[in-house]
Amino acid sequence: MKEDKTMEVMYSSTRDAGVKVTASQAILKGLADDGGLFVPDAIPALDVGLQELSKLNYQETAYVVMKQFLTDFTEEELKRCINAAYDSKFDVKQIAPLKEADGAYYLELFHGPTIAFKDMALSILPHLLITAARKNKVENDIVILTATSGDTGKAALAGFADVEGTKIIVFYPKNGVSPIQERQMVTQKGKNTFVVGIHGNFDQAQTGVKQMFSDKALAELMDKNGYQFSSANSINIGRLVPQIVYYVYAYTRLLADGVIAEGEPVNVVVPTGNFGNILAAYYAKNMGLPIAKLICASNENKVLYDFFETGKYDKNRAFMLTSSPSMDILISSNLERLIYRIAGNDAQKNAQLMKSLSEEGVYEISEDMKKQLSDFYGNYTGEEETAAVIKDLYEKAGYVIDTHTAVAAGVYHKYKEQTKDTAKTVIASTASPFKFTRSVMHAIDPAYDSKTDFELVDELSRISGVKIPQAIEEIRSAPILHDTVCEVEEMPSVVKKFLGISADGTDQRG
Repeated sequence: MKEDKTMEVMYSSTRDAGVKVTASQAILKGLADDGGLFVPDAIPALDVGLQELSKLNYQETAYVVMKQFLTDFTEEELKRCINAAYDSKFDVKQIAPLKEADGAYYLELFHGPTIAFKDMALSILPHLLITAARKNKVENDIVILTATSGDTGKAALAGFADVEGTKIIVFYPKNGVSPIQERQMVTQKGKNTFVVGIHGNFDQAQTGVKQMFSDKALAELMDKNGYQFSSANSINIGRLVPQIVYYVYAYTRLLADGVIAEGEPVNVVVPTGNFGNILAAYYAKNMGLPIAKLICASNENKVLYDFFETGKYDKNRAFMLTSSPSMDILISSNLERLIYRIAGNDAQKNAQLMKSLSEEGVYEISEDMKKQLSDFYGNYTGEEETAAVIKDLYEKAGYVIDTHTAVAAGVYHKYKEQTKDTAKTVIASTASPFKFTRSVMHAIDPAYDSKTDFELVDELSRISGVKIPQAIEEIRSAPILHDTVCEVEEMPSVVKKFLGISADGTDQRG
């Protein structure tokens, strides 16, 4: 086989241009020491033609895309990670099938073990991380520290459960996730898993996690006890790169099925909270994938919509709890990678904007930067509209979508009305409706409200003709294994206690 001549891609921090690390080092660290996010020095171009890509399966497509970014992984290492991730854990051979309904193409990203799109990246991240640790001669145990607005937590727990050399600690807002999401997390098995509810919202959980990452004294204490932190949040480049794959795969499926001609541009609609999933589509476009508009869909926490409208990012607003809880976010961490890019890869300029965000809760980009956002369209779908979209699509097409996907479909309708754009459109369907049965069934008919959560699951299966996913069946009777709840300020002491580290650094595990 001919030697692959892929150029090495190095990663730098969005806040310090002097930082240069390899892909495996960036995956291992998760977050740069200065609080910045790792970004590739250049976005590589696809080196295989679209027609050729359309003949490949998901695993083969993943290799073509990921080798361009993870250039210090060998072919054997990367293929091993891909094949271990995208296997029978997914309930369909295509991994991410496309379903046409009411004139749009729904990219179903929820066929993995936890029935949410986070599985697409979190099935492979543990393998990338362990490979990266070996590559960099790391002897410490890796402690995955994650904040979740509902889906990342379970997907990360499932990915890392009982993976040797790792421990995983997940913080979630105690009253800010759906009952099924919470049950999926608190029933998680695995000697190395720990789930903690916090009295607070997702942004507070995420800020608490970020503070622990940048706490040098805590890092020293951890190291002394044989541990080091890494992240499974969407800030880790090892999460972002696998997400680029499914946009490339979706385009090439449309091509293979004769829905589009080679090179014909398509639009992509993504329901967005932390901005990682739509950023992956933006990276795919920059690799040469023919994406026209990147349609950014928000729920009533519409901080991103306001940003695209005005160029001003302002998190100083009421935090709404909605029926699409994974998007109940006011600090979209991954947006920083886009800001850095439209600032001309100027780390200093980006660092100033992020400082303003952390100190004042607001920043504003220049007119010049605003012009570079023309690829994006932002809008939002309110709570009543979201429910109406679910009901309407079910009545028209017999197709049931979850609340997050409905936010995206609602925004797509608004976009089409405003622009009259008729380009073929892919909507990222980010979670199974079975994960949000109460909201979904209420939208279809409020008469369902009297039923229990699991009665609703059975009813949803009946009306949609879709088999109940294994992820739901297994939590019907699973015992609750995690019941820790803490205040935001107690997060570091909870972590130390789980790891058996006392405040003075002595190991308390014996």
